[in-house]
Amino acid sequence: MQVTGQIKRLLMMNAASNIIFNYIGIFINLYIWEKNKSIFDVTWFNLILFILWSIAFAVGSRLLSRFTTRLLIRTVAISGALTFILLSFLELDNRLLWITIIAIPIGIMWGFYASAQNITLCVFGKGKDFEGYFSVASIIGQVISIINPIAFAFIIRWVGYSGSFLLMFLFVAILLTVSFFIPPITLAKEPEPLFRNMRFSQVFSYTSLRWMAPSCLAAGVFLQFQGLFALIYTFSVSSDKLVIALLNVMYASSTIIAMMLYRRLKTGEGVWLMIGMLFISAGFLLPLMPRAPLLVASNILTTVGMFYFGTVWNTRQFRVISKHTAIEQARILLWREWFLNIARITMLVLILFVKELSGAVFVTLIAFALVCALSIPLFSRNSSAAFDQKQPAERSL
Repeated sequence: MQVTGQIKRLLMMNAASNIIFNYIGIFINLYIWEKNKSIFDVTWFNLILFILWSIAFAVGSRLLSRFTTRLLIRTVAISGALTFILLSFLELDNRLLWITIIAIPIGIMWGFYASAQNITLCVFGKGKDFEGYFSVASIIGQVISIINPIAFAFIIRWVGYSGSFLLMFLFVAILLTVSFFIPPITLAKEPEPLFRNMRFSQVFSYTSLRWMAPSCLAAGVFLQFQGLFALIYTFSVSSDKLVIALLNVMYASSTIIAMMLYRRLKTGEGVWLMIGMLFISAGFLLPLMPRAPLLVASNILTTVGMFYFGTVWNTRQFRVISKHTAIEQARILLWREWFLNIARITMLVLILFVKELSGAVFVTLIAFALVCALSIPLFSRNSSAAFDQKQPAERSL
């Protein structure tokens, strides 16, 4: 697969970012967990992170109306450097304040990076460059998700967390350097401002788009439930960093197997989506008996399910979104991110009340996540059906 020089630089940016985000997703959460083995601490960290992510995403989208993605990626790199400086030197008696301060620059990193990714989708979304970029980016992500956990597990064993924080500055420096050479993508040349005509009724102006709202809200709930408890289940199985890394490699490998089956078996999108939601549902139910093998099995099932969900769900939504102009796509994606994050934040607030992997609160949240997961095929099917009906009507005009 041939890609242009600009796309190669974007892929290098993607690789450096993925290494940093994968490290944070596993080992910073583990670093916070190890102190008190508290679900509350990890949940609080992720809650602050997603609140800042939502704010940074909106701010980043606004900045792209005047500046380019280069500024956003530089801000991501600077925020990353600040994160590892704080992790290396900041010590506070107030545990929640310390977690909050650590989470703030990480939320800014992810929010700004998501904004940059969205505008990249808008610009490259209808060309061959887009296909090349995201195909190779997917492979890079899978390789990193296998190699990164094991590599950093050994590094932390040899030189401790402080040594791994120091090493992360190398990838931050690579990201900062690449930011000067990536394509300067911007919305500044668009004929109208991003935040004009931003009301829900104006952006989601027809049926297939409107079905995205409940779909994103439901997705945000079960995505956050799975994302947080997948970590906690793994941390509960073992405190050994290498074992935790190997479990994450197992989850990544199961995704690769799921991807191979998806490509080889000629099955409709709706069937794959239903299979994904059934895997996720089974994975949500297994922790009702919180034994180590079942917790691992739960994560394998939900990881495979998330692959099928993400592939079909995102493809269907982007198929609708890609019919719009770049500025319209940016507005839709901004609302989409807000819906997802509102649901994520709501779920995290509810998870704050979970003390252990049992009890009425935990079971109630499983039921809530399960209902949201099983509603996704219905929302997605309705959106796709409305879109398919709209296309022939437009062609006949």
